[in-house]
Amino acid sequence: MSRSEFTHTKRVVIKIGSSLLTRGGQGLDKTAIAAWVKQMADLRSQGIDVVLVSSGAVAEGMCRLGLKARPKTLHELQAAAAIGQMGLVRVFDDNFQQHSLHAAQILLTHDDLSNRKRYLNARSTLLTLINFGAVPIINENDTVATEEIHFGDNDTLAALVANLIEADLLIILTDQHGLFTSDPSVNPDATLIPEISVNDTRLETMAGESRSGLGRGGMYTKVRAARLASRSGAATVVAAGVIDDVIKKVLAGEQLGTHFLPDAEPLVSRKRWLAGQLQLKGQLILDAGAAYALKSDGKSLLSIGVKSVSGQFERGELVACLDESGVEIARGLINYGKTETQLIAGKNSAEFEAILGYLDDMALIHRDNMVLI
Repeated sequence: MSRSEFTHTKRVVIKIGSSLLTRGGQGLDKTAIAAWVKQMADLRSQGIDVVLVSSGAVAEGMCRLGLKARPKTLHELQAAAAIGQMGLVRVFDDNFQQHSLHAAQILLTHDDLSNRKRYLNARSTLLTLINFGAVPIINENDTVATEEIHFGDNDTLAALVANLIEADLLIILTDQHGLFTSDPSVNPDATLIPEISVNDTRLETMAGESRSGLGRGGMYTKVRAARLASRSGAATVVAAGVIDDVIKKVLAGEQLGTHFLPDAEPLVSRKRWLAGQLQLKGQLILDAGAAYALKSDGKSLLSIGVKSVSGQFERGELVACLDESGVEIARGLINYGKTETQLIAGKNSAEFEAILGYLDDMALIHRDNMVLI
């Protein structure tokens, strides 16, 4: 999707970062929130579906509690999030009501989207809210999420939501003007990149970590989010939230921020779900032949091409497939547990029954349950 095509957007996910929402940690910026809500209300009046992913619960909780630094322990973070979420949603809801719009709060953990049934239920709920004309406001459920089940940052959550509802566009509003060739706070010669493919190999070296200390993101997480969003065909724009009418200007096709081009055919729904899973249970190292068969021919993974097995996983859990140099090339739902996989690794499927005493499936991972990375 080119910038000129943004005017045809039918569904957009908008993510607003913690530093923006709280004026760098000083408390909710109610004036800015009112301005963003007005722009979203204008989009709704034009028939454009809007879903908001809002950071800021922990940052607002810190302000209310008088904390000067982001808490380190999980229970303190959860307590700050619980307190901050009250103020955050209240301000958004009050502003949306001024435009005769209903807001709906949805709190998610990675567990909610890693379970296929709950994933589809979340999708149905979001689409129903959109059909009702409401604006869903989504945040990570920090009060119950643990290190094992959290998304890691709301950029990633926003991208997964874009996949979930098949949005045309993901807009990430931040305190930066977009992606630069290098860190502009360090290199005065750094220049803004107006457009780049999500598959450009330069992205890793140009993206940096968060400097605000309030959120968990940084430009790197925005690059990762753009790549995730591209799996459903969504373009991503990272732009400065302080620009007047920034949302309307982006949708009008104005040259703001950095536009990440998807550069790939959208994945079908099940494979988008697989691609969005962040918690791998194990790893399989493949020989060159198996790696080629997966990448070039779209084949299922056979055990004969597996050189080694690591991790702890059961049948049906998600594992990564790595080439001999350790680069992940695919991930999928495996048909055998770790113990069985170790026994049949490097063996022909004709030997399964003699080795295991049974034959469950000829393939370790069927191509329908696999997505290339």
